[in-house]
Amino acid sequence: MDTQRYDIILNIQNYNECVAFYRDVLDLKVMFSKIEGDFKLTCVEFGSGYLMIETKGFAEPNGKSIKACPFKLRFNVADIHAAMKRMKHFGIPTELIESEWGSTINIYDPDGNRMGIRDETSFNRQINVQ
Repeated sequence: MDTQRYDIILNIQNYNECVAFYRDVLDLKVMFSKIEGDFKLTCVEFGSGYLMIETKGFAEPNGKSIKACPFKLRFNVADIHAAMKRMKHFGIPTELIESEWGSTINIYDPDGNRMGIRDETSFNRQINVQ
């Protein structure tokens, strides 16, 4: 299979809030947006792929469970403490979780979708151990 590009489609309920979150808080560049009647979508860069934010999803304000949201978007960063400071700047509750395999911050987007921020250094150590 000659895959040319990959993406994730995320169906959300709170469209404007979610687009602002991914664009402003996570600093993902908007590639394009489209509106067709009640349907809206915005496409943002997601590494060498893209994240398509589309309507027709559902929100869980207190955060979705693994059962309701069995996936987690993960963002590896160079400086986990700078990422934590940025989340706090935007009023997003954070807690740094340190384990033997690395450090992470678990957060939710405005619809309650599960997200994680991880330090890239520890991930690279895992890759190199294999």
